[in-house]
Amino acid sequence: MRNPFVTNSYAGAEYFCDRVQETTSLRELLLNENNVALISPRRLGKTDLIWHVFDDDEIRSNYYCFVVDIYATKNLSDFVSMLGKSVMNELRPKGKRAWEKFISVVSSLRSEISFDMNGVPTWSVGLRAISNPSVTLDEIFTYLNQADKPCLVAIDEFQQITRYNDDTVEATIRTYVQRCTNAHFIFSGSQRHIMNEMFTSPSRPFYQAVSIMNLQPLDLEVYTNFCIGKFEQAGKHLDPDVVSTLYQRFNSVTSYMHRILNVLYSKTSEGETCTVPMVDDAIGFILSMSSDTYESLYYQMPEKQRMLFLAIAKEGKATMVTSGRFINKHRLNSASSVSSALKGLLEKDFITMDKNAYSVYDQFFSLWLAFKGLI
Repeated sequence: MRNPFVTNSYAGAEYFCDRVQETTSLRELLLNENNVALISPRRLGKTDLIWHVFDDDEIRSNYYCFVVDIYATKNLSDFVSMLGKSVMNELRPKGKRAWEKFISVVSSLRSEISFDMNGVPTWSVGLRAISNPSVTLDEIFTYLNQADKPCLVAIDEFQQITRYNDDTVEATIRTYVQRCTNAHFIFSGSQRHIMNEMFTSPSRPFYQAVSIMNLQPLDLEVYTNFCIGKFEQAGKHLDPDVVSTLYQRFNSVTSYMHRILNVLYSKTSEGETCTVPMVDDAIGFILSMSSDTYESLYYQMPEKQRMLFLAIAKEGKATMVTSGRFINKHRLNSASSVSSALKGLLEKDFITMDKNAYSVYDQFFSLWLAFKGLI
């Protein structure tokens, strides 16, 4: 039997917990031709929710659905490449009639699209390989507007475009979205302060252009029942206190809880009960598997960033990090050097900010620091 606590991708409705109201709301917004900004911290399940909605029978039958992850992009050329690749990958299995029109429209890249031995196209354009991204972007949006089915496009980690050197990208994308009547968009993002600024500030291009959804953590009781049910289906048992312990320790972030439950499920034999004392062993197992990665990341940080990173990890949630009190407490350098280190840590996603408080982004990284006696 498959481990029901899937950690790497959306695996279908059977392994998807709750989100009934959010699914209904997002589905109705899209079917009524709204664009949506979906906002929450990373690892709460935004992308799985999108795939879950796109897996709806009515949507799957009547729409082309594209999910574009732009987290790794650095500029407009990268953005266009990821958008084109996502469109191609979705159309490929739908037959020649579906993808032929797309290829005919993106004439600027036709020579870059290869075909396998069965005549099926492959997007072979790498990141930073598009020489004239403005032209290709125009072509892709032309296709979206002329496709034989209406299109739904989810752009994941949308706040990434604010890091591009070209400060006109936001307005450019807004213009194309506004003119594209055959497609509607989900702009999904995890850095709430940036996403809120993008969609609620009157000075920004996307102001009042979308309906905003803020994704909240799963309800503890609902998640507990889901987890117990999955154990019971395999003839195993789960102490409810295991879920409440994880929920508290990991601030209700689904991804961390799911990853630990994946290990707990595998280490609980049929007929046995998973109990709270097993949690630390599961966490230790995960940390031991990831130790080399965390050690490499830690020692690759510039010294000033590493010192600030440790200070924030010690605090758990750190505020006023440039104040004299914080600097003296953690033996940091000047406020200006802390500001510079802070910017670097945020850009690399080592830390995150919520409600003016900074914390280590990867909670397992914090646990590794404690495990190594560094905090």
